[in-house]
Amino acid sequence: MTNILITGSKGQLGSEIKELSIQFNNLQFFFTDIEELDICALDAIDSYITDKQISYIVNCAAYTNVDQAEENEQAAKLINADAVKNLATIAMQNNIILVHISTDYVFSGDNSTPYTEDQKAKPMGVYGRTKFEGEENVRNICQQHIIIRTSWLYSPFGKNFLKTMLGLGKEKDSLDVVGDQIGSPTYAHDLAYTILHIIQSITEKSHFTDFGTYHYSNEGVCSWYDFATEIQNTSKNKCKINSIESKDFQCLAKRPHYSVLNKSKIKHIFTLEIPHWRSRIEHCIKRITE
Repeated sequence: MTNILITGSKGQLGSEIKELSIQFNNLQFFFTDIEELDICALDAIDSYITDKQISYIVNCAAYTNVDQAEENEQAAKLINADAVKNLATIAMQNNIILVHISTDYVFSGDNSTPYTEDQKAKPMGVYGRTKFEGEENVRNICQQHIIIRTSWLYSPFGKNFLKTMLGLGKEKDSLDVVGDQIGSPTYAHDLAYTILHIIQSITEKSHFTDFGTYHYSNEGVCSWYDFATEIQNTSKNKCKINSIESKDFQCLAKRPHYSVLNKSKIKHIFTLEIPHWRSRIEHCIKRITE
């Protein structure tokens, strides 16, 4: 049996992995959050992975409040960089494969074509900087790693854009949503399945060498305005969505104007077919409303 540690298991992605895990009978999962395992404590991680004989770590833990990170850089760095260094160190020392989740915010948003994995990172804010520092810790310490950058994550769990738009769409006649930031939504259910598919693929191969950084989001490109409009249409809310510019939406952290990720590498290496973002909204809303 292959034993897999999931950190940050109460978040969106960890919760989706938990729901899907029953489909993978040859994998045994250990779901932890801070109550079960403090990843800021090196000794605690070491003791846990030894006791459970862990073969893979999937790190879903992160400080994800982009605006709060601007005012609390120390807390963001502790989770997004320092704790990741701990996981990478333990993984390297124990021949464990580390799957680490990162973000489109490592890029500046200056591109006009989708970002490839080898393009230079240029984060604009604390969240992006600390997430990139976490990536670099993984790359520099643990050779057997898969870093997956993703974007605009949503699910039935936790706080996210889709759930916010659903709630406000029922309460309000109209909403102003930014129309000049372009990216790709990611249904956490699809990303969770992809992570488990990758682990399964590596486990079944006698010799896997394609470690490194990958990009994953759902197919297609849109603005937050487009995304919000599709959410209201799919849910049959009557709320009107108005497109505004980023300069008219006040927030602490600067957002990338364009953060579309090129997914050719992950599709090729792991033989993936990725669903279009429009086709997945209905699936998620149905789960929420049921």
